[in-house]
Amino acid sequence: MKLMGKGITVSDRYRIDGQKIIYHPQRVADLVAAVDRWPLAQHCYPIYVEISPIGACNHRCTFCAVDYLGYAPLRLDASLLGRQLQEMGRLGVKSVMFAGEGEPLLHTEINQMVVAAAAAGIDVSFTTNATVIPDQFMESALPHISWIKASVNGGTAESYAAIHQTKRGDFAKVVENLRQLVAYRNRQQLQCVIGAQLLLLPENRDEVVALARLCRDEIGLDYLVVKPYSQHGFSLTQRYAAIDYSADLALGEALQAESDGRFKTIFRTQAMRKQSGEVGERYSRCYSTPMLWAYLKADGELYSCSAYLGDPRFALGNVMEEGFATVWQGEKRAENYRLLAEELDITHCRQNCRMDEINRYLDQLIGESVPHVNFI
Repeated sequence: MKLMGKGITVSDRYRIDGQKIIYHPQRVADLVAAVDRWPLAQHCYPIYVEISPIGACNHRCTFCAVDYLGYAPLRLDASLLGRQLQEMGRLGVKSVMFAGEGEPLLHTEINQMVVAAAAAGIDVSFTTNATVIPDQFMESALPHISWIKASVNGGTAESYAAIHQTKRGDFAKVVENLRQLVAYRNRQQLQCVIGAQLLLLPENRDEVVALARLCRDEIGLDYLVVKPYSQHGFSLTQRYAAIDYSADLALGEALQAESDGRFKTIFRTQAMRKQSGEVGERYSRCYSTPMLWAYLKADGELYSCSAYLGDPRFALGNVMEEGFATVWQGEKRAENYRLLAEELDITHCRQNCRMDEINRYLDQLIGESVPHVNFI
């Protein structure tokens, strides 16, 4: 398995198992300068924001991290969000992912949101269960989307239905929806990358290779990601809390054989090794929060970290009511900044969180004292 760099294989050209903060040196420099200096941190805006357009979901996955939020049928107003996206773009937000505590494609105005984000100069992506493709989505939204990743957590209709806790027919529906997206993308010669993701669980371990072949040969996807489960601290479900991936690492080699010049399998070896406790000690402070990213809930509340949704210490304010800049520069974020710097014990944070690899990188820059750094 040829390596491109530490932990990155040729099949992982998207660095899904690594980090991409190294491609934002100015933002890193701003963050380093702002450590323990709130007046500077106040104006250091996130690169990436995850947006939950709607709280409702049509599946009840056995592994759902945000089951404790209750799948409330809340939804963002597309016109109000459009104005905030314009402000976010002006302030330096570079990307948004529509995902969240609900299924984003259930929002009837999702096309309008995508167009608004693109008009603001913001890159757009989706994580979705792909059971629903809204009217005019391919014509109106797909040309503006950088990538779509479908959550497909089984290689057969039976296991898929059991894990997603839905009807068996949804599996065929997802396959057909993805096939149509790929076909339209290809006909129109669009740049949108379309892939799938499987959360490796005891119920689907024996179906991973079969799913890879389905994604490659029948659907025509660009990639399949296989990643580990990570227990959320607030989740109601504890079904997979003790899962161990130490015996599954060899699966990555088997999957590599399914890659070709077009389709790639991305087995998140580094994340699985961390999940199994094989990758050294963690950093002692989260430098990414509340600096590099944020999460916008379907009720308009902006959170500094998606692992703490519902925790008032991480709620920064309602963007739809106050505006993004006001919330980001406000006192609640200042309090959260001090919490992260002085009080939060990250040993209680979610393992393998979204910012983990970035935090490991930043810890080397900021937290770790290395002698003789000028001898490069």
